[in-house]
Amino acid sequence: MAQRSKVTIPYLREKKAQGKPITMLTAYDFPLAGIEDEIGIDIILCGDSLGMTVYGFNGTNPVTMDLMIPHSAAVRRGAPSSFVIGDMPFMSYQASNEMAVLNAGRFIQESGVDGVKLEGGEEMADRVRAISRSGIPVMGHLGLTPQSVSALGGFKAQGRDAAGALKLIKDAKLIEEAGAFGILLEAIPPEIGRIITQRAGIPIIGIGAGPHTDGQVLVVHDALGFFQGHKAKFVKQYCDLNDVIRKALQEYQKDVETRGYPAAEHCYGIDPAVLEEITNRLK
Repeated sequence: MAQRSKVTIPYLREKKAQGKPITMLTAYDFPLAGIEDEIGIDIILCGDSLGMTVYGFNGTNPVTMDLMIPHSAAVRRGAPSSFVIGDMPFMSYQASNEMAVLNAGRFIQESGVDGVKLEGGEEMADRVRAISRSGIPVMGHLGLTPQSVSALGGFKAQGRDAAGALKLIKDAKLIEEAGAFGILLEAIPPEIGRIITQRAGIPIIGIGAGPHTDGQVLVVHDALGFFQGHKAKFVKQYCDLNDVIRKALQEYQKDVETRGYPAAEHCYGIDPAVLEEITNRLK
């Protein structure tokens, strides 16, 4: 398959302008990123959700820059054409603009991603502004923000009352004005997703934000049924990879235990004369 053109921010803006949905998925390694790039996924997020899907943490907060960088680099190598985003982990940007810029710069220099994502609204507008002014594309993240789940009172939908919805709408505009190239909206009512998308001049990607956003994203492990943790209401599972893998590994286990594997076709041959010489020397 011929390599497609590199996805860029102008390309994503053009898709929004034309009303063409933007596709986005997470990936945390080279093989999955390669498949996503091959089929033409627009944006690939190396998300801090790897804390749960890959490392088995209870949330995203234990994830560090030192975990994110090598995974993001692997995704970048696997997906040369998609727009790859590195997720800035907890406390890699919250403390100061200087810290935010330095860590965003690490992502670009050490992993080669196209941009970074960070969570938060009005309180993080200065961070978005500082990073974008340094020449690094930034995606915002509003609604259910997993790094702040304790403050939000758990993994709950946001913007379901007037005050919460109006704050989301205001935050989206502030993050856009601060220089974000796009915003991810998570777990909010579709009506609020529609309002924010219509008011925005930048692409709005939804995950549990309804059908009216400019694009959609899912955690790839959720979409593939390759994760045994909590499944959010907004997840659509497209296959049960857990079951496929389980059956394959059970078949392997059976083959080994019954000596059905390895068979002759899995073994390397040796010249009979060489074998005879070895046998004679061992006598």
